[in-house]
Amino acid sequence: MVLVCGIDEAGKGCIIGPLVMAGILTDDAGVEELKKIEVKDSKLLSAGQRQQLFGKIIDIVESYKIIPVTPAEIDAAVQSTDGMNLNWLEAHKAADIVNFLKPEKAIVDCPSPNIKAYRQYLLRLVDNKKMDVIVEHKADVNWPAVSAASILAKVTRDAEVEKIRQAVGDDFGSGYMHDPKTVEFFKKGFEAYPGIFRKSWAPYRKLASDRLQRRIGEFQESNLRMNEKK
Repeated sequence: MVLVCGIDEAGKGCIIGPLVMAGILTDDAGVEELKKIEVKDSKLLSAGQRQQLFGKIIDIVESYKIIPVTPAEIDAAVQSTDGMNLNWLEAHKAADIVNFLKPEKAIVDCPSPNIKAYRQYLLRLVDNKKMDVIVEHKADVNWPAVSAASILAKVTRDAEVEKIRQAVGDDFGSGYMHDPKTVEFFKKGFEAYPGIFRKSWAPYRKLASDRLQRRIGEFQESNLRMNEKK
């Protein structure tokens, strides 16, 4: 039976917390079992459903690998001058998962609009060049193995976000900038908790720049007042 690996991520677009990559390894029989427990794209499931499926998936699959990617590592990739970017960083993590699980076939949910380029880049990073590699958009919808990986990634990401909430003592919501709770916390906490934010994201860079300009203005105004008093 063919050993197949499904790979997906969670948290790519958020400004708070890690991106999480996950992969599972299973055979044809395992894929049928995943279908029976009705795995699907994690975004189509409630938090409770994902939690219930997490343990069932672990019991079914042959092996799995989960890789949290910190905001600092994401920033380094996004701000890199050597051609690295977030999509290529994901490809490196996907290759790490493939090389660990050693499947005969890998199915990867593609983060890039250019599927061909992403597949070629990924193939350069994997150890087994003869492995069958399928790279698709919406692979987490179309392939049970990728659906299972998406659930592992999302549950892990949610757990990491909860740890951050407990550490900062504030409910900042989902960590995405479309969430009003996240926006509110971001504006008041981006300097107090710099390690949890992706500093390469445009909202962070803009707010940091605005705060810096304001402080420069306040400093210049203060100096002007002092000089006027002399």
